[in-house]
Amino acid sequence: MILHSRVVEQPVDVTDRGVFVKELVLARGAAPIALVRKRAAHGVPGRLGADVVPESLALPTRAPVLLIHGYGQNRYAFHLPSRSFVNHLARAGFDVFNVDLRGRGRSAHLGARRPAAVEDFIREDVPAALDVIESLSGRRPVFLIGHSLGGIVSYCVSVEEPARVAGVVTLGSPYHFTRGSPWLTVLGAAFRTLDARVSLPNLPVPTRAYGRFVRTAQRLVESRLYPVPLRGFRPGSVETEVLREHMAMAMDTGSISTMRGMFDWARQARQDQDDQPGMFGYGRRFEARDLPLLVIAGRYDDLAPPDSVKPAYDRSRSTDRTYRELPFGHVDLLIGREAPQLTWPIVEQWLKQRSA
Repeated sequence: MILHSRVVEQPVDVTDRGVFVKELVLARGAAPIALVRKRAAHGVPGRLGADVVPESLALPTRAPVLLIHGYGQNRYAFHLPSRSFVNHLARAGFDVFNVDLRGRGRSAHLGARRPAAVEDFIREDVPAALDVIESLSGRRPVFLIGHSLGGIVSYCVSVEEPARVAGVVTLGSPYHFTRGSPWLTVLGAAFRTLDARVSLPNLPVPTRAYGRFVRTAQRLVESRLYPVPLRGFRPGSVETEVLREHMAMAMDTGSISTMRGMFDWARQARQDQDDQPGMFGYGRRFEARDLPLLVIAGRYDDLAPPDSVKPAYDRSRSTDRTYRELPFGHVDLLIGREAPQLTWPIVEQWLKQRSA
C-alpha cells in the first residue's frame, strides 16, 4: 500500500544531487512494516504542475533491491540528508526499497513493537516487505542488501524465500559474531551470565543514547584517549557533519531478545557443534544455497572484524561468490567519505552484472 508519493530532488553525495520518485509504502503482515521506495525520475520538482502524477515521471528500473539495516538502527543507515546509498542505487537504475524493521523508525510509529526474537525479522518482516515489493515492482526476484545484522537476516531470508531472492549483498555482517573481537567476546560472556541468573526481560536497548554521546564527545571518541575500542567507525573516516547526521538519525533502538539471540549464535559459532544448526537454524541451508553472493568486510571494523565476516564466503558453496575487504570501520562502509568511491561502485557493478 502506497501511503504517500512525490517527486523530490535530494543529494546523492553532498553537492551531487538527483531527482527521484519517493513513495512511503506500508507492508501489512504480522506487524505493520514501513518502507521508503526510491526510483530515478525526470523533471524538476519545482517546475512540475499540480496535476502531474509522480509515477508517470519514474524511469524504468533494472531490478528491485531491498536494503535491511542492522541492530539498533533504522533506514537512515542507508540514507542521510548529505550522503545517500539509497539515492545512488536509485540513480543507477534500481527500484530501491529501504525498510524499517519492527520496533524501528516509521514501523515503530505505526505500532510495530520490538521483536520477540530475531526470527521475527526473518519470518515476518522481510517476507511482508517482499510481498509489497512484488505488488509494486512486479514478479521480479529481489536483491537483498544488508548491513551488520541486516546481512545475517538477508542470509536467512534467502533460505526462507529462495524463489523471491535474486542474490545477497552483505556489508560488515558478522557470520561468526564476536570472532576476532576480544571485547565483544567478553561482553557476550558477561551478558549470558547475567541473563542466566536473572532472565532479563525484553527491554529496549537505546542505541540512540550512544549516538547522542558521540555527537557530544566526538573529539574524545575519535582520540587515542578513548578507553573502549568499540566505536563502530574508524576515527577520521567520516566528516564531522555526516557522522553527526548518522548518529542523530540512524541510531534507534535495539532489544534484549535480539541481543540474546546474537550472543547465543556467537557461542554456537565458536563451538562449531555438529548438532547445532547455527545462525538461528539457517546456517547449513544457507551454506548449501547456490545464489549470487557478495560479502564485504571493513578492515578496521571493531564490531564485525573480517575474521567474523569472511566465514560466510568461506563456508558458502555458491558458484557465484565474491569477497572484498575495504579500508573502513563498521558504519563508514556505508557513509564514510570514501564509501561513494569504493563501497558503492562495487555493489552497483555487482548488481548490474546480475540484473537485466
